[in-house]
Amino acid sequence: MSSITRGPKFKLCRRLGLNVCGHPKAMNRAARGTARSDKKLSPYGTQLLEKQRLRAYYGVSEKQMRILVKKAMKSKDTTGTAIIRTLECRLDNLVYRLGFASSIRQARQMVVHNHVLLNGKKVNIPSIIVKVGDEITLREKARQNELFKANVEASALSELPYLTKSEDKFSGVLSRLPEREEVPIEINDALVVEFYSKL
Repeated sequence: MSSITRGPKFKLCRRLGLNVCGHPKAMNRAARGTARSDKKLSPYGTQLLEKQRLRAYYGVSEKQMRILVKKAMKSKDTTGTAIIRTLECRLDNLVYRLGFASSIRQARQMVVHNHVLLNGKKVNIPSIIVKVGDEITLREKARQNELFKANVEASALSELPYLTKSEDKFSGVLSRLPEREEVPIEINDALVVEFYSKL
């Protein structure tokens, strides 16, 4: 399985003025004036840019975002927190956060190709929302894959407080819902909510 196509992804990061693909070299060639955020934007333009950044971070479609925002607006949490929480608890994202994949895109491929188990069962839908207490495991065959093993080794030191990892078992559990400030993304979710509230 190949990793992400770096060229277009890096170009997207430079255009959005933010490393949305998580690769350490993504912003190396970013020059001042090339990002949309370097230009003077209207309030609408700023909201649009932030929405595009959030979509790029999690790799979700516009249709998926609109459905998610509608649900978030009915949540007990603030809308912004509810949006981020739901996106963060997607199966493909948590496969990435647990270190089984080097990017969300690679994590999505792993789920689609049945390399991942959720509570011991095969799943191939990346957008499934993982619940607190659910266990995500790499299938036995996938554990022998050198790329996946290298991913797990490289992520050994990265820990998030809402995930419990077991590297030797190639598994992890969503131990609780993430607090907004714990989610490692640089997004002003209030601007995203403002964008969708006008539609």
